[in-house]
Amino acid sequence: MTPSIELTGPRHEPASGGKADSLVVFLHGLGADGNDLIGLAPVLAQLFPDTAFVSPDAPQPCDMAPMGRQWFSLQDRSPAAMLAGAETARTALDGFLNAEMERHGLAANRVALFGFSQGCMMALHTALRRPEPLAGVVGCSGHLIAPERLADDVTARPPVLLVHGEADEVVPFAAMGAAEQALRAAEVPVEAHARPGLGHGIDQPGLELAARFLLKVLREG
Repeated sequence: MTPSIELTGPRHEPASGGKADSLVVFLHGLGADGNDLIGLAPVLAQLFPDTAFVSPDAPQPCDMAPMGRQWFSLQDRSPAAMLAGAETARTALDGFLNAEMERHGLAANRVALFGFSQGCMMALHTALRRPEPLAGVVGCSGHLIAPERLADDVTARPPVLLVHGEADEVVPFAAMGAAEQALRAAEVPVEAHARPGLGHGIDQPGLELAARFLLKVLREG
């Protein structure tokens, strides 16, 4: 039996100083760690003073860099290997999400995922297979793992925002269109936004798109 992995990482408690009424979970990319995205929390907290933020470190040391973490290895990028890796990491991430919901006393519809690159892959792969839909998923510069399986595997359909740079040199820009097509085919609400000239990253307009989406799913939804 594979031992369970407990994830941990930096936190940003509600700016209001009160109890969290919602939670945003950042999922970092390959070779980074939770510190990579938690810096977005103080920016978003200006709009979400009662929201808690957490950015867990991925479960494995990165095997393609001298430091950092990975959700799963990308040395073998065959579809079967990536699916197997994502499935293993999903077990740890699901456990983390369940623990965080219990910690804050929040229902699934008060929790949003914000993933970048490999973290985007994990956000999509996990959220669409949860027992209950989360509030929403922001996916930046990633792609959808095993799109051909989604229609059969999907158990939850949270709204999804995809943002991708047209000049991405790491994850091809075409990945966003492929993900959007598969999500729509599986009846998952999705909006996709291209960022002209942007490489593999999150720019200010992309962050503003994410903020508006989170306002909709956490404040109006």
